Amino acid sequence: MTTKKNKTLKKLESVEAFKKFVSEFQQSSSYREPIGFGIARVDRGQVNSEKILQATYPVVNWKENFGSAAVFLASLEASGVGIDVSGSEFVSSINAKFIENALNLFEPFMNEADGDKHRNIQVIAMLEEVLGMEGFDVEVDYKIIFIFEDVAPKSVESAYLKLYALSLGKAPLRSLNLNGIFGLLTNCAWAQGTPIELDYLREHEIELKLTNSYPPIDFVDKFPRFLTHVIPADNTRVLDSSKVRFGAQLAAGTTVMPGASYINFNAGTTGAVMVEGRISSSAIVEAGSDVGGGASILGVLSGTNGNPITIGKNTLLGANSVTGIPLGDGCIVDAGISILEGTKVFISRDEVAKIKDVNPSFNPDESKELFKGLEIAGLNGIHFRQNSQNGQITGSRSKREVKLNVELH
Repeated sequence: MTTKKNKTLKKLESVEAFKKFVSEFQQSSSYREPIGFGIARVDRGQVNSEKILQATYPVVNWKENFGSAAVFLASLEASGVGIDVSGSEFVSSINAKFIENALNLFEPFMNEADGDKHRNIQVIAMLEEVLGMEGFDVEVDYKIIFIFEDVAPKSVESAYLKLYALSLGKAPLRSLNLNGIFGLLTNCAWAQGTPIELDYLREHEIELKLTNSYPPIDFVDKFPRFLTHVIPADNTRVLDSSKVRFGAQLAAGTTVMPGASYINFNAGTTGAVMVEGRISSSAIVEAGSDVGGGASILGVLSGTNGNPITIGKNTLLGANSVTGIPLGDGCIVDAGISILEGTKVFISRDEVAKIKDVNPSFNPDESKELFKGLEIAGLNGIHFRQNSQNGQITGSRSKREVKLNVELH
């Protein structure tokens, strides 16, 4: 932790002066390049105010905007808060002096800070307005967070920053260390996006109910809903907000229908996808694919031996099917059948030859016709069916083109 200084930084007069200040600060021992950083409004526990229930970031910086990172660290150091860049993450409160110092350093860009330009400056300018608002305490209600190493998160604030990075598409799915996240987050009652400690409801149940003040609880979980924190792309549709958990990633053009659909955290789509089934944690569905009504893609905790599943492009998972292996492009799993790692799949020699044509690295024994699901995982162009006479699961070269309705995506 650096020595607390509590001083006012000089207002910079030009872009050149800003660049010089940033360059010099980045060479100092007080700076370390972060993976991600941002300023969050935090929701605290109603019973235990030291407990952070939720962190809301208006702007997420992920492997970008290092000039702003330098400004924030320098402003913290000078504001009397102090900084520590030695660990994997740093979480700090902010104060009025921090806001003043950051505005002084950002001065050369203040006239340009509108729209999508200089969004970190917009955050600081808004915080200056918050200083004069009744009901807000900057030092209590806001935190600044820096993540320097991608290790297991140590705070609720850093856990939320990582979930934001995933949901905003700033970090690829399955690319971040989220180990221990369930132990960090608090199981809360959620009412219109606000987390409420269950202990608070228990302690005040009589008062709240007799005065008609008991909040309308939407759900109870450790994670909020995706739409509470993320504004999706214009051509992305989520018809029921309960169907997508925060930390999921929805590529532009994705449609999530109501009913049996669900997308867990650290799972989602990489292109336009129709989702009417379940995409479990760590599962990824690529562009042009269709997850049919009630279809389930297993997650790493539900039967895949810890192997995350990717569903390739233009693949169809039929209604109420179960997929427990990765699939390549152009595959079809018929409605109602399960393809798991240990599922025995019959593929005739003729069909094996056809499948090899689109999978050059697939070289099974020429006499082999019975495969475990794991042996054909990730291959392109396979149509999985069930023989209606003997119940055997079969595989053949797919002859159908899976194509989404462009007007719907």
